[in-house]
Amino acid sequence: MLEPDDAITIPKTEEPPQSRIKSAQWMIAAFLFTALIVGALFYRLVLDVGLGHTSLMFIGIPVVLAILLVLAPTPKSATGSILRGMTLALLIVAPLLGEGYLCILFAAPLFLVVGLVVGQIVDASRAKRSTTLGCIAIVLLPICLEGVAPQLSYNRAQSVEATHIVDASSSEVQAALTQSPDITAALPRFLRIGFPRPLQARGSGLALNSLRTIHFAGAEGDPPGDLVMRVADAKTGYVRFEVISDSSKLLQWVRWQSSDVMYTAVDPTHTRVTWRISFDRQLDPYWYFAPWEAFAVRQAANYLITANATPRR
Repeated sequence: MLEPDDAITIPKTEEPPQSRIKSAQWMIAAFLFTALIVGALFYRLVLDVGLGHTSLMFIGIPVVLAILLVLAPTPKSATGSILRGMTLALLIVAPLLGEGYLCILFAAPLFLVVGLVVGQIVDASRAKRSTTLGCIAIVLLPICLEGVAPQLSYNRAQSVEATHIVDASSSEVQAALTQSPDITAALPRFLRIGFPRPLQARGSGLALNSLRTIHFAGAEGDPPGDLVMRVADAKTGYVRFEVISDSSKLLQWVRWQSSDVMYTAVDPTHTRVTWRISFDRQLDPYWYFAPWEAFAVRQAANYLITANATPRR
C-alpha cells in the first residue's frame, strides 16, 4: 500500500524516433528547396545584369548556397550538408539546361571546392558559427567580384599553339590553306562534349582580305552564328587570319582574335606546321577557367592543322 509521501513517477511521453527523423528530413528538404530557390533567383539576377561570365556567377552563387546549407538542421557535419545540397542542386539543374549542361560540367568542381572550403572552416569552429559565416562572406567577397568590372579583371588575352609534322610538301600545305575550311574532319573528343559545332564553311584564297566564314550551331536556346575571318597577311611559310566578327556561341567561352599559321619544310615530303591562336578569355575566375579555355583552344588548333593545313587525299 502506498504511503502519502511515496513518490509517484509518471513516465514521460516522448516523441517516437521515427517521427523525429521524419521531421528532421522535412526540415532538411525545406532548407534544400529554399537554397535552390535562392540560388536560382541569384543566377537569374546575375544573368539579367550581364554578369553571367564573372566570378559573381561561379563563386558568388556557391558561397550563397554554402551559407544557406550550413544553416540547415544537420549539426553533425556542415561539410557533408553543403556538398550533399550542392550536388543535389547541380543534378536537378543540369537536365533543365539542355545544351547548357556543359557549363554545369565545368562549373561543378568549382562549386564543390568552394562548398568544401566553407564547410571545413565552419566545422573547425562550430562554437562561433555566426561569426565564422560573417568572416567567410567578408573574405570571399573580393574573390566573388572578379570580372564584375574591368578594374577587377585579370588579363584576358591568351595565346596557345599546336605543332604537327604533316606528310606533305610545303607547297601542298600552302595549297590546302588556300581552300575553304574543311569541317568534315572528326572533331577531337574533348570538343564533342557540348561545344558549338561547325555546320558550314565557305571562303578561299590567300590574297589579302580574303574571307573565311564558319557557321556554328546554336546552343542553350541561342540561334546559330558565324565566325568571320580575313587574311591579314600571307607570304611563303606564313598566313595570318584575323577576326572581323563573331556572332557564334563561342563568345560564351572565348573571343577569338587571330590565327597565325607557320609552315616550314622538313624534307621534300614533310612539313612542320604550327597553328597559333590568340583569344580573350571570357569566363572568371582566371585561376580556374584560364587553363580550361587554353586546353580547349589548343584542341582546336590541333584540329585546324589536321582539317585545314593537311592536303585532302
